[in-house]
Amino acid sequence: MNADRETHLVELVDETGSPIGSRTVDEAHRAPGLLHRAFSVLLVDPAGRVLLQRRAAVKTRFPLRWANTCCGHPAPGQPVETAAHRRLGEELGIGALPLTEIGVYLYRAEDPATGRVEYEYDHVLRGEFTPEDSVLPDPDEVADLRWVHPDELRAALAADPTGYAPWLGGVLRQLTVPEDDPAERLGGR
Repeated sequence: MNADRETHLVELVDETGSPIGSRTVDEAHRAPGLLHRAFSVLLVDPAGRVLLQRRAAVKTRFPLRWANTCCGHPAPGQPVETAAHRRLGEELGIGALPLTEIGVYLYRAEDPATGRVEYEYDHVLRGEFTPEDSVLPDPDEVADLRWVHPDELRAALAADPTGYAPWLGGVLRQLTVPEDDPAERLGGR
């Protein structure tokens, strides 16, 4: 993992997503955590399966846990989709593809292994992708990849929540939440 990434700036936000400042990635993820803008990408194949990645062992937050296709933080003022395309390229070698924001998920999670905290206003983006498309995972970012149907994933999350990133359930929920339910889109807040 690029240790330099810990010095990048993230955009601090309030609970409505309005910008209120900036801090480094490192500062934003120290306990008790600072609410900041993030994104989670879910790539979906024609059969409705989602591409999961197992986070690399060197990740500073929730290493070796299964998570959505990729995630990250836009720089202050940077469009979320621009940052998402950058991370898809860095983590998975995937070029630009159409992404659609399907919701926002606000959550806070403490990593018992590293002591770091995720407190994020998470924009969830969906893209169409097929298993035959080229993926070149960076081993410093991604330990493994797999395609899974959302129903199977929900069952796996219920059976073994510690095997998965704590945000994955809320991100996955955005695939099926009705568009007219804003409370659910914000993690039930």
